[in-house]
Amino acid sequence: MSHFTAELLGTMMLILLGNGVVAGVVLQRSKAYQAGWVVITLGWGLAVMIAAYMVGHISGAYLNPALTIAFAVAGKLAWAEVGSMIVAQMLGAFLGAVLVWLHYYPHWSKTESQDDKLAVFATAPAIKHTPSNLLSEIIGTFVLVFALLAMGGEGVVFADGLKTLIVGFLIVAIGMSLGGTTGYAINPARDLGPRLAHAILPIPGKGSSQWGYAWIPVVGPVVGAVLAALLYGYVY
Repeated sequence: MSHFTAELLGTMMLILLGNGVVAGVVLQRSKAYQAGWVVITLGWGLAVMIAAYMVGHISGAYLNPALTIAFAVAGKLAWAEVGSMIVAQMLGAFLGAVLVWLHYYPHWSKTESQDDKLAVFATAPAIKHTPSNLLSEIIGTFVLVFALLAMGGEGVVFADGLKTLIVGFLIVAIGMSLGGTTGYAINPARDLGPRLAHAILPIPGKGSSQWGYAWIPVVGPVVGAVLAALLYGYVY
């Protein structure tokens, strides 16, 4: 399997399971309806862990354009691979969102809230305040990337598969501690690919895809990731 295919399939699985848990919690008539934020953060942590176990041995399981760029900045990934991996991640995220739409097909017409329908696909701020929303995404992604780089540093040894398990817990920790402000995209593909799917798919009463906000979960994660890579290179 090529790195491109691995990143596409891994990101598709990530979004299918990650956005799928959001759909279960917010869409009407779902058996998981109103299960809450803890279920969402646990679901996302497990989604990242499972996707990483699937393709980590092939492509490294970056599954995130911001993380991909950061590892290239840190000298841990060849720049020549960055472009194709980001394309694969975006395609995988879009396809994963389409699968979520299909899986929950009868529930869209039973759900009145346009915000809840969009939440299945893309993030939105709890309180709209552009500087703070951008900073939230920067900080969340900084924590993700700096922790991953530090855990992969020289002299750090994990038993086979243990690091991937810990990465799942890291996602849960970020979600519980820092995710309540913006929904912690911390991944441009995770937000932009599904947001595009929301705009295209025939979802009953879906409303706006809120493109005016869409730049924040793209720019914020990239800035936070690059800052983490630069600081890692300096202090380590």
